[in-house]
Amino acid sequence: EVRLVESGGGLVQAGGSLRLSCAASGLTFDDYAIGWFRQVPGKDHEGVSCISNSDGSTYYADSVKGRFTISSDNAKNTVYLQMNSLKPEDTAVYYCAADVDYSGRYNCHGEGYWGQGTQVTVSS
Repeated sequence: EVRLVESGGGLVQAGGSLRLSCAASGLTFDDYAIGWFRQVPGKDHEGVSCISNSDGSTYYADSVKGRFTISSDNAKNTVYLQMNSLKPEDTAVYYCAADVDYSGRYNCHGEGYWGQGTQVTVSS
């Protein structure tokens, strides 16, 4: 059984930092790209960041570029999202998702496995 478990969410003041973790099990980690998505009530999921576990390439949405950093520890089957300089508009439920990682292209489409989400709330 494939499981993705997010952790690290919470309440933080604007300008603060949080580190989210996504621990994966039941899949061959190196064969997957892991994406972070976020969702606020009434809106679709927004892609935030993506990392390829096969070649280490990364992607960031313009809204988080320069503030968020995605990284992967393949030995622990865990992907992290370091979020700095948080803003109230970053408030959302954050999910990680695993998609099959095809070489040479962007793969974080949220079409594979999803975690249950972790709430991030940034107060002004």
